[in-house]
Amino acid sequence: MQDLDILVVDDEPHIARALNFVLKKEGFNVETATDGDAALASIRQHRPRIVFLDLILPKRSGMEVCKAVKNDPYLRKTHIIILTCKGQELDREQSMATGANEFITKPFSPREVVARVRTLLATG
Repeated sequence: MQDLDILVVDDEPHIARALNFVLKKEGFNVETATDGDAALASIRQHRPRIVFLDLILPKRSGMEVCKAVKNDPYLRKTHIIILTCKGQELDREQSMATGANEFITKPFSPREVVARVRTLLATG
């Protein structure tokens, strides 16, 4: 099995499809999950290098997923990019305090997404 580069976690199908398309077009191996529990299971199984994580998800919030990943010694190096429509400064601060590496608000620029992925991958 090829290593998973990126996991996209969003319960809005059009967002997940758009991100999936843009990232695969750039040559990344991408999978998707639509709720927090499926996201955590996929992260534990596939160990993606980057996770795009919506904050508002069914079953388990993005914040809970982020916290679980960053508190797990085997997963804590996973880069987490919060991708959300919640653009308040408090949301950004809480996300970063929980361990997120980046915070992008929707709607997003495909160019910005690819640039952030490349930057995170280049820095380890």
